[in-house]
Amino acid sequence: MSLSIKNLSKKFDNSEKSTLNSIDLEIKDGEFICIVGASGCGKTTLLNLIAGLETPTTGEILLDGNKVTKPGADRTVMFQEHGLYPWLNVVDNVKFPLKLAKMPKEEQEKRAEHYLKMVGLIEYKDYPIHQISGGMRQRTALARALAMDSKILLMDEPFSALDKQTSNQLRAELQKIWIETHKTILFITHSVEESVYLSDRVVVLSPKTGSITDIVDINIPRPREVYSPEFVELRHKILDKVKGENTL
Repeated sequence: MSLSIKNLSKKFDNSEKSTLNSIDLEIKDGEFICIVGASGCGKTTLLNLIAGLETPTTGEILLDGNKVTKPGADRTVMFQEHGLYPWLNVVDNVKFPLKLAKMPKEEQEKRAEHYLKMVGLIEYKDYPIHQISGGMRQRTALARALAMDSKILLMDEPFSALDKQTSNQLRAELQKIWIETHKTILFITHSVEESVYLSDRVVVLSPKTGSITDIVDINIPRPREVYSPEFVELRHKILDKVKGENTL
């Protein structure tokens, strides 16, 4: 599987300049890619274009050689807000999209329980959504996204609304899950530390030009320690690039 973004630009009707400009990016099967950049650089717009929720002004997006023109089952999006259904319990929330796909009930149950075990929630499978914490709700949303088993998982700052401790726990769990599954993931974040912790490559977007200014390889063995000299050096390197692009 490969995702190819070619000469992609997006200009909204109410804007004087393009939000994204001449984006070229290749994502290989099994890669974990993080997109960083200051507010207004177009991170979420890029994710929405890949998801098929927006239409490019110019350029194209190809997934396995097929042009992306609309949302599809080959791409699953996990947003900042968990988007769970409050009238369903934990396991039924995970099974909901599987039911829509008309998956056999036995396979729904098997898959839902597998991913709830993966995110550490199997003991809470029958709990109503209002009885679990915000972090557990995001874990449920992650289990649901993984259960759909799409070709690529698109994550838009999924941990940013959580407290620091919970966010750190979830990104550590996501790293373990990625090591186990090697799911192709495109992850939007405002946290440079999070990007170095999780990704194979960090893509830096500029709010001034709406283009990619750098792609940094993260060649640190997993699991990663945020206080290691290699980690700190890369974090500072990327942070300087982000700050530099935000200087007008």
